[in-house]
Amino acid sequence: MTERRFKAEPREVNQMIFGIRAVIEAISSGKEIESLFIQRGLTGGLISELKTLLRQYDVPSQQVPVEKLNRITSKNHQGVIAFISPITYQKIEDLIPAVYERGETPLILLLDGVTDVRNFGAIVRTAECSGVHAIVVPKKGAAQINPDAVKTSAGALYKVPICRHDSLLQVLRFLKDSGLQIVGCTEKTDDLIYKPDFTAPSAIIMGAEDVGISFELMRNADYLTKIPMAGEIASLNVSVSAGIVLYEAVRQRLAN
Repeated sequence: MTERRFKAEPREVNQMIFGIRAVIEAISSGKEIESLFIQRGLTGGLISELKTLLRQYDVPSQQVPVEKLNRITSKNHQGVIAFISPITYQKIEDLIPAVYERGETPLILLLDGVTDVRNFGAIVRTAECSGVHAIVVPKKGAAQINPDAVKTSAGALYKVPICRHDSLLQVLRFLKDSGLQIVGCTEKTDDLIYKPDFTAPSAIIMGAEDVGISFELMRNADYLTKIPMAGEIASLNVSVSAGIVLYEAVRQRLAN
């Protein structure tokens, strides 16, 4: 497979900022916000200004009780705490055309509900080694990209483009319109991972170990596949599963 990459330079690792004005300035200056906690029921002119910015820049946030904020820091947070992401998120809509323009065959990974930080980091590391062009995660219900994730990925988080989107279903539809086949990995099928032709432009969906991929994503997939299992334990760790499926794609592409 040919060399490909949109490289993101390492930046500060999850720097915490707190206070309404400080968070407003960070967002206005273009900082990438990994997570933002706002005290539930907080009102006033500054908080209204912050919420306007959140809508303008499409920054996800969570309404939380003040006790949670106090556990994060004992300093005067004014009801607002944010963490700056160590990476810059990219847009899948920009990446796919660029992959085609380079004469490469897209291989995209969608993670649905994978929230464990170390699993996520391990998946990113495998994705980088196997030539994945981008990883797509939802804005809500995804693992936080923090120092543990960066460490577990062995720095791969600075190399593999990460895309964050409101709706994985919308991303899936965009990918299908862009000529990619969608392969969902689930135990709810009889077809094995060897059935899809991964030499074609492909997007692979991996779900959380407990619930798997969502019904809507499964319903819109072109293939549903599973890893053959011979033992008594019903499932594999999601990072191990991702590695098995990705390297089936690698095997097929190298043999082509």
